[in-house]
Amino acid sequence: MRDNPRMPHVIEPAASGRAKCRGCGQALPKGELRLGEALPNPFGEGEVTHWFHLACAAYKRPGVLLEALSGAPAELPGRESLERIARAMLEQHRLQRIDGAERAPSGQAKCRQCKEAIEKGAWRIRLVFHEEGTFSPGGFIHLACRKAYFEREEILEQLLHFSRALAADERAALREAMGG
Repeated sequence: MRDNPRMPHVIEPAASGRAKCRGCGQALPKGELRLGEALPNPFGEGEVTHWFHLACAAYKRPGVLLEALSGAPAELPGRESLERIARAMLEQHRLQRIDGAERAPSGQAKCRQCKEAIEKGAWRIRLVFHEEGTFSPGGFIHLACRKAYFEREEILEQLLHFSRALAADERAALREAMGG
């Protein structure tokens, strides 16, 4: 336990490989650098730590990552890229909501931007909202509505990062659908 009554956010190697990233749900391999976000314990006294891959934190918890980077060694691998991503996410807060892309399994969901139904089989972008330390599903938007919703079109890198379940041919189809 640290002497500081408010534990700072920390960047450190994963101790065991048992923790999962709060951003993508994937395991944090033993020894891989990770971000620990210190939050008040909602069930009692003290604090809890939510762990993230550094790239996931840059996309979904950019302010927390930048705060932790301020106390991290200057030679941290990938630091410049992480800072660039985090600053871009802070410039446009809606980008932090991106949780990947998928084909719509039905035609029931409506786009949060245009309010029209998203056709079965069409690409859609999953959204999440961060509230009280957890990510909650926030609906979907059409791939074509991305510029209006996010106020930028260049989100492919982030979409692919959070769409790890897509096979190689699906990733290629997503790239093509986005015009790249």
